[in-house]
Amino acid sequence: MAGDPSDFREINDKLVRSKAQWAADKRLITGRPDLGHVNRLPPGQKEVKTWPVLDLGAQPDVAPERWRLRIGGLVENPLHWTLQEFMALPQLDFISDIHCVTQWSRFDNHWRGVSARTLLELVKPKPEAAHVIFTAYDGYTTNVKLQVFADDNVLLAHSWEGKPISREHGGPVRVVIPDWYLWKSAKWVTRIELVAADQPGFWETRGYHNEGDPWNEERYS
Repeated sequence: MAGDPSDFREINDKLVRSKAQWAADKRLITGRPDLGHVNRLPPGQKEVKTWPVLDLGAQPDVAPERWRLRIGGLVENPLHWTLQEFMALPQLDFISDIHCVTQWSRFDNHWRGVSARTLLELVKPKPEAAHVIFTAYDGYTTNVKLQVFADDNVLLAHSWEGKPISREHGGPVRVVIPDWYLWKSAKWVTRIELVAADQPGFWETRGYHNEGDPWNEERYS
């Protein structure tokens, strides 16, 4: 069953404390940022062929028929979709690399989903909207600037490598922001809110960087 997005009872506190300590210790920082994105592999990263599973210790079981996405806040046209309605929106295929703050990167991931730009065109952000807040079914939150979410390679994906995204990787639908560390790409997304003032999310309030550019090594604040 899908949980209430505010329910953190199943989160692994030991895991969270460990990751927060990584931030305090500045773990994995090389001090060699590639400001020009010259290299495909960001500094301090290692390429993997698998897709490691990372979460907060809980993987909400969101049945496809119960999944809902709501976009609101500073928009002219707040909207919500069932999965069937979401799948009826214009669909796009993307290929992108992904980079996790825990030091792994995976190249050439094949996604299918709805472009963030398509969603923004539908909801029509108000002029004062400057930031985007994602909320997941497990209560997880994270934040990006609106201009980051509006990039042409950002999407809400329902498929990976030609198959529905599995529960462990954030299905039925997850955010994919490939140019930022993967903690910004919320799994099990259910709500997107556009706001004027920034609202740091779960990891951002626990020592992780507010932006998260891998090539600038923006791992921690």
